[in-house]
Amino acid sequence: MNYVTAHLQKPTPWSHLYADDIVLVAETSQQVQIDLTAWCTVLESRGLRVSRTKTEYMHCNFSGIRTSNISVAQPQLDGTPLKQVDHFKYLGSTLASTASVDIDIKDRITAAWLKWRSLTGVICDAKMPIKVKGNVYKREIRPVLIYGSECWAMRKSDEQQIHVTEMKMLRWSGGVTLKDKVRNEYVRGTFKVANITDKLRENRLRWYGHVMRRGEDHMTRLVMEIEQPRRRPGRPPTTWMGTISKDMGTTDLEPELTQQRPEWRKRIRGAERNGT
Repeated sequence: MNYVTAHLQKPTPWSHLYADDIVLVAETSQQVQIDLTAWCTVLESRGLRVSRTKTEYMHCNFSGIRTSNISVAQPQLDGTPLKQVDHFKYLGSTLASTASVDIDIKDRITAAWLKWRSLTGVICDAKMPIKVKGNVYKREIRPVLIYGSECWAMRKSDEQQIHVTEMKMLRWSGGVTLKDKVRNEYVRGTFKVANITDKLRENRLRWYGHVMRRGEDHMTRLVMEIEQPRRRPGRPPTTWMGTISKDMGTTDLEPELTQQRPEWRKRIRGAERNGT
């Protein structure tokens, strides 16, 4: 499919291809329709078929200007308008038209609980050593919970939501209830599990360092330099770079240190130096 559509592909972020999943991005709905028609024509002329039921359309408006009274032409396939959604899942992460991570975090929490329930035979077994339970949690459950968190623009409420989820899992695994009046620090220490807030910060800073070591013409660097639209009056929304700035202030780091990879990784690695 990559070979067939090579002449149609645009540089990221306008075209995303992974296996048989395609995302087309444009600044206007008219351009989306042109691109969609071209892709359908080429793919279906080679025996492939674009799904009429799975293909969705999402309109994003980050300018802060209300467009409720402005009609936006909806892209069509075979004369049928595509289903318009306010969020969709791509490669495990949920993208929202508001650029919020709320839905993605809720999906991660749901997925983590499903993974936790599938492993209750191990982590809820009273005869299983605590060390084994902690390792199972760190290697099987927590990666599901914080998948994609490197790019989350997180608020305090978001971190608290994930923290509460983790403590519920650990307390349940250890057979400890709130009535036992055991502090969270003791529960985490028993399982040898670092505070998930520290782990989230470590993941974000690791990714930030990875991006900053890229060339200035690399896509990830160019995305960071995209001009932000004028915001509406009121408190500005939380941004990823704003979250990174707070993380670097907390850990007393400077952007220049990202070029020294060993030292950068050493400085950001505050959680579970001998774990994951």
